[in-house]
Amino acid sequence: MTRPVPTSPSASAVPPDLHQLWDAIVVGTGPGGAAAGLALAEAGKTVLFLEEGGPSDLRGSYPELLPPRRGAVLGPADAHLLRRAGRYEHLVHDTSGPRPREFVPFIGAGPGGSSALYGMALERFLPQDFEPAAQHPVTTASTQVDAWPIRYADLAPFYAQAEQRLRVRGEIDPLIAQRGGAAQPAQLLPAPALSPHAQAFSGLMRSQGLHPYRLPAACEALPGCTSCQGYLCAQPCKNDAQRSLLQPALQQPGGRYLGGCRVTGMATDGRRVTGVLAQHQGHALRLQARTVILAAGALQTPLILLRSRNTDHPDGLGNRSGWVGRNLMRHFVDLYLVQPDPQLPPIDNRQKEIAFNDFYLGQDAKLGTVQSFGSLPPPAMLVGSLQDDVRASALSPLAAALPWVQPLLAPLLGRMMGGAMILATITEDLPYADNAVRPASHQGGALNLHYRLQPEAHRRVALFRKRMRQVLQGQRWRLLPQADNNQRLAHACGTCRMGDDAATSVLDRHNRVHGLDNLFVVDSASFPSSGGTNPSLTIMAQALRVGQLLVQATP
Repeated sequence: MTRPVPTSPSASAVPPDLHQLWDAIVVGTGPGGAAAGLALAEAGKTVLFLEEGGPSDLRGSYPELLPPRRGAVLGPADAHLLRRAGRYEHLVHDTSGPRPREFVPFIGAGPGGSSALYGMALERFLPQDFEPAAQHPVTTASTQVDAWPIRYADLAPFYAQAEQRLRVRGEIDPLIAQRGGAAQPAQLLPAPALSPHAQAFSGLMRSQGLHPYRLPAACEALPGCTSCQGYLCAQPCKNDAQRSLLQPALQQPGGRYLGGCRVTGMATDGRRVTGVLAQHQGHALRLQARTVILAAGALQTPLILLRSRNTDHPDGLGNRSGWVGRNLMRHFVDLYLVQPDPQLPPIDNRQKEIAFNDFYLGQDAKLGTVQSFGSLPPPAMLVGSLQDDVRASALSPLAAALPWVQPLLAPLLGRMMGGAMILATITEDLPYADNAVRPASHQGGALNLHYRLQPEAHRRVALFRKRMRQVLQGQRWRLLPQADNNQRLAHACGTCRMGDDAATSVLDRHNRVHGLDNLFVVDSASFPSSGGTNPSLTIMAQALRVGQLLVQATP
């Protein structure tokens, strides 16, 4: 039995009616939590959404550009500013390399989660992504490349539903029919015409036998749309989880929302969660629901489970296998700056326009996708990031000199990057048990990160770079290598993997935590493998599926 919570909530902390018995409490309002909660709310269930982030009012630009920061990297001391920008504020202690490093990852935390910052590219996983061992015959003591307990067909109708709810515009990958006959997506909305540079580059790809297509994106592309990648949208262009899922859920009679609420753990009695423990405006809360849905993201969801240890679950919830927090995957992203045809009009990088997947399922290795990246942050932010990297490296004595060269370096970076078409390669990551997150302390959201690229990952990254050199032969281009950078956690997944064997997984095939009857996880932590493309649409489809299962299971 769990010990009773010693601190009772204050009556002034939250409206009294929030202490009712809810049909469901959803922790986190990103793509997973918002989607699952919407399915329940539309079915007439009472749903309370808890979100750590508070109101976000910094829209239309990066908070790093506010004076007097001038592009400096934000850290824990800037927590209030990060919250206003819908950004994650917790410190990551990276102990992976020879020099330990601390940083706050550039991911979302607030209404809509990371989708509030995303570039809106929404693509399905391929059928082969649900059986990764066929493409990745890796056998080591530290990795277990298991098939998903579900298949593409289980998610296909929910992919279509998510595409419709987020009004996805674009084209279907022409290679889909050649790769297992995947069911065609629902008719996507038409996208704006390609820019001259994207048209020219698509022609170049086709001349090499590649198969470019219009990248599906959840963007309304209204006049003056700047895509707002990396910061909150200032006009109704970005169809994110807040706008397309959370707001409709809160319009239902049973939908409620409590922001600025940090969940610290779960109270249990045997096989049931009996209370969600949280802090709100300095008050301790214990909230109750028939079902609890955890969707705090692949970094924070495992921490909540581990911090919920008690006499019934001494290692944390769902952790009899010891796998909670393990098998972290993050994707390997490299950027390619391709100089455009000088005879064409000036390039506009703000929209993600094209993609091709000819290297996704290669004969020699499964790699991933190539797609437009969108705009890079302004030069001042790139200089600030470079200075932060230098401080954390063996070159740290040079960091003091960077402010002196910043007036020269920022314009140079602007000229080098501003006029280029930017492509991103997204290479699939594999699950390794030693790549893990753990709580840095009993309280708060800080975490310890241990993550290292394995030899097979280095080989696939090198192979992808070789393929891109061949594609770009004859062009003027520059590689910005980012695959080795542990700060790139925007696609983090796998830390609470699903599976049929409770000895090697945290969740069952219905995303229910092993050993608990009413606790579910619907964010990317549930992924047994990472696929080779953006995970947002798969998170939403998975959560909509779980929401429907819960509706069908209750009267």
